[in-house]
Amino acid sequence: MKTVGQNKIVLAFDSFKGSLTSMEVGEAAARGVKKASPDTQTVVVPVADGGEGTVEAVVGATGGEIVTARVTDPLGNRIDAAYGISGDTAVIEMAAASGLPLVPEDKRNPWLTTSYGTGELIRDAIDRGCRKFLIGIGGSATNDAGTGMLRALGFRFLDRDGKETGEGGGEVAKIVEVDRSHVMPQLAECHFTVACDVTNPLTGSQGSSHIFGPQKGADPDMVEALDAALRSFAEVVTKSGGRDLSDYPGSGAAGGLGFAFIAFLGATLQPGVEMVLNAIGFDRYLEGATLVFTGEGRLDSQTPMGKTPAGVLRHARNQGIDVIGVGGSLQVQAVQTLEETGFAAVFPILPAPMTLDEALRPDVAAANVERTVEQIIRTLNIKR
Repeated sequence: MKTVGQNKIVLAFDSFKGSLTSMEVGEAAARGVKKASPDTQTVVVPVADGGEGTVEAVVGATGGEIVTARVTDPLGNRIDAAYGISGDTAVIEMAAASGLPLVPEDKRNPWLTTSYGTGELIRDAIDRGCRKFLIGIGGSATNDAGTGMLRALGFRFLDRDGKETGEGGGEVAKIVEVDRSHVMPQLAECHFTVACDVTNPLTGSQGSSHIFGPQKGADPDMVEALDAALRSFAEVVTKSGGRDLSDYPGSGAAGGLGFAFIAFLGATLQPGVEMVLNAIGFDRYLEGATLVFTGEGRLDSQTPMGKTPAGVLRHARNQGIDVIGVGGSLQVQAVQTLEETGFAAVFPILPAPMTLDEALRPDVAAANVERTVEQIIRTLNIKR
């Protein structure tokens, strides 16, 4: 372990969900470093894994801006949804327009819900001059194979009578033809990178409907009907000249939105944290660093499985930099696994037993992060 003196420390945390944003965690950690070692250079880099907090992280790290568009939510209501713009790049969380939290539990029904609002966000960004897109597709309320999103971009889906089909997963089975004559011409200039951390195919027992449909409100009979609809749609796409991508890993993500992105928009699917770290140029922040702090709300056995701290660890270790993990809580059984993954050490921030509500209070959580990091640095300084 390198000691801390006039060194550079990078503070790259995911958000502590329900408590602190990525930037707030990093800033609290930086205050802790400065208390223990005032001469140390600190660099706060907000990061995320393609899910909640991705827009804020990328915009914060690249000096972009947050904009708002009026879009359609999964049930057809008009809402305001935010996304980020940095240069000619739009950063969109699909959940802002088509996410499950937007639908009350008693109204969750993937037979009816639509991804149209996600397409409206893309269209709005295109109209603002964006041609590169970073899109997180976690947390969807839909199972419409992305047809709603595509319809907002000018694609038309026709039934046997040549009429346009409607919105929702239940309408997908009616599609027999794809009409591309009204597609936005700007799409030919656009490049889409999609954060996708699942490998589920579009259909089958491990497909979108079976694995994710029930949490969106589908009962067993609806799951089978939705799966059949997606299978039929994939066949229509293949017959119309497209590739059969229904088995492509990740095509089943977000109710088939992954399929829509790769089959219609030529998107690249990437692990979420890699998409974010590449987008912000994370490696350049690591140059000259002697230590990196990272973490999330809970460090546990899932942390090494594609979570933000694991991505930060991988990039830092590639440059020979030690990494310390700091979490809102720490699963004791996972300590050995985390150390074997490559963390130099891992720490929880809780100083004493407290209720969850108290631990999640932003002022309490920030103070706990600051104090924990300060004490770690003081301990390292003993070696000097």
